Amino acid sequence: MADIQKNERPRGTAAVANPSPATSGVFFTRSMEIGTEWLVEAAGCRAAALSDPIVLDALFARVIEELDLKPLHAPAWHVFPDPGGITGFVMLSESHLACHTYPEHGMATINLYCCRPRPDWPWQTRLAELLGATEVRVRAVDRSMAYELSR
Repeated sequence: MADIQKNERPRGTAAVANPSPATSGVFFTRSMEIGTEWLVEAAGCRAAALSDPIVLDALFARVIEELDLKPLHAPAWHVFPDPGGITGFVMLSESHLACHTYPEHGMATINLYCCRPRPDWPWQTRLAELLGATEVRVRAVDRSMAYELSR
């Protein structure tokens, strides 16, 4: 690690007085932003849409295109026997996109994780349009880590 002068601190850090009398000097707290994860639940969906890999592939294509994501391969789909749903997954250079559908309950869950900032996506509108969702809950989780650096 580069030598840090007492009045200087690395970018993205905050100087904090050392609370421990056992050590001397200054330590730094660094906060590392490592991405955002969107956890999405959609209810009231059409069972036929949740059982159709073509519809779900179109959903993935819209998310990928409109958020300018970079897939590393084509989406992989596993279709469960009736009345089961479909699980889909695609690795992205930014991380991943996954979904699980439950046609017998009219529900779908979607997980998108990106290590680079992305604009908000119209989950409610798109899931209503493509899956017939009547209710959509979106939780965006900022993934970050704060840790200490000593001088």
